[in-house]
Amino acid sequence: MNIGEAVRERILELCRERDLSINKLCSMSGVTQSTVNNIISGRNRSATVSTIQKLCDGLGITIEEFFHSPLFRGLEQELK
Repeated sequence: MNIGEAVRERILELCRERDLSINKLCSMSGVTQSTVNNIISGRNRSATVSTIQKLCDGLGITIEEFFHSPLFRGLEQELK
């Protein structure tokens, strides 16, 4: 798994836990639907820290809580 896939999975996981749709998350965070759709679909594999921070704000969690997940342990190295 790479970082883009892990971010995608974490967003989906947090939405499931809170019973939120992607659309609702966008409304709560102020991130455009197209940006989140691009992250979820894999078209955008490098979400900015600023975007992730906005999503975290909408979810009511810290960025540390976002990345505190087994999904981010043992990621593939990006530079090969």
